[in-house]
Amino acid sequence: MTEQTKRLPLIKVVGPCAVGKSTLTDRLRQLGYNARQIAQEHSDVPDMWRRIDPPDVLIFLDARDDTLLQRRPSQTLAAILPRERRRLAHARAHADLFIRTDDLTPEEVLARVVAFLKARGIPAGPPLPPQRPGQLRR
Repeated sequence: MTEQTKRLPLIKVVGPCAVGKSTLTDRLRQLGYNARQIAQEHSDVPDMWRRIDPPDVLIFLDARDDTLLQRRPSQTLAAILPRERRRLAHARAHADLFIRTDDLTPEEVLARVVAFLKARGIPAGPPLPPQRPGQLRR
């Protein structure tokens, strides 16, 4: 992490698998926001999202199960979605911004998030590289 990134407010993005977290996080980073995808849906620690590097902003993306299964058809995903939703309940209750992505394009999701961040006075810096897979849990 660069000194520039350390000075930017931290934006964490959570939600179930296939909801659009990676897409949103990468696009926010391209715009210079210090955004990180958090794999809260895989943790039994309800508040993992805030234990390591508490965020300045928590964004929760969600979609109906049928939408998620259309995006990533899988018997495994169908089986684990109820558990993911339980694991995400704490983050959802504490989110600063909640967006249902079912009927939105990635561009529309990004536009809503950027408008929210600007309204909150959250600054962006220079473009940041995409988040690496090993960074997902921090």
